[in-house]
Amino acid sequence: MTQKPMTKTQLVAALAEATGSDKASANRTLEALANIVSSEMAAGGAVTLPGLGKFACRARPERMVRNPATGEQMQKPADRVAKVTIAKALKDMING
Repeated sequence: MTQKPMTKTQLVAALAEATGSDKASANRTLEALANIVSSEMAAGGAVTLPGLGKFACRARPERMVRNPATGEQMQKPADRVAKVTIAKALKDMING
């Protein structure tokens, strides 16, 4: 069931075909969407793409971690991570 992921070129071509526009316009749209989601998440916000899911930034507190090579315990400072929650409609489509 493993297959290669769709490349950006393939995604742009599919988007252009689905919207009836040219590839350059579809590429600009895709770039704009990526920039909007990235900037909103960098600011600590969240973006919901209906039918796909929610992209959010969440804070992780500082914690103790272990270096797997040496086994040494060390304190890792607090940071922020990206979190993606898949929409129920997409889950149902995949599993249905």
